[in-house]
Amino acid sequence: MPTPDRTSLDDIVRAARDLLESEGLSRLSMQAVADRVGVRAPSLYKRVRNRDDLVRLVAEATVADLTQRLDSVAHATPGDVRLRLPQLARALRTFAHEQPAGYRLVFSPETAATTASAETVALAVEPLLTVVAELAGPDDALNAARTVTAWATGFIAMELAGAFQLGGNLDSAFEFGITRLVAALAARSPLG
Repeated sequence: MPTPDRTSLDDIVRAARDLLESEGLSRLSMQAVADRVGVRAPSLYKRVRNRDDLVRLVAEATVADLTQRLDSVAHATPGDVRLRLPQLARALRTFAHEQPAGYRLVFSPETAATTASAETVALAVEPLLTVVAELAGPDDALNAARTVTAWATGFIAMELAGAFQLGGNLDSAFEFGITRLVAALAARSPLG
């Protein structure tokens, strides 16, 4: 009779995500995850090929979490699209502050082997594309989404790194930036 499984893939990924946030990517190892879930490291290889596969699974789960959050914001705030884009940006920023290591993993993957699949990322981008298509027009939706993503991820990366050294209120600066982006994108559409 085979021995019963002592852990699941969900338990492994959850433990790896916890370790990523508490210890950082450099300390995320098969052994550390095995210790966390209470099995020997070789047992993990029944479900996870290697560390790169583990990191990719963590990235996939993190993107799925972000997608769920962005979807809920997009669907919870009908009405003026000029209000929905800032809400999506705020949700991304909140996510980054709650899971900074996961956020960095998603937006700055270690290698191609540790990157979330294109399909998973496409699902995460869907709420943003929908909002910017409405705001800037369908022909400019991809360019608008890239512009918003570049600004937001750049701002958030600098914020998480403590790179804003000139003082001032970062919440106000974030609101200033997203408000100006909304105005610029809306100026290109019938909304403007």
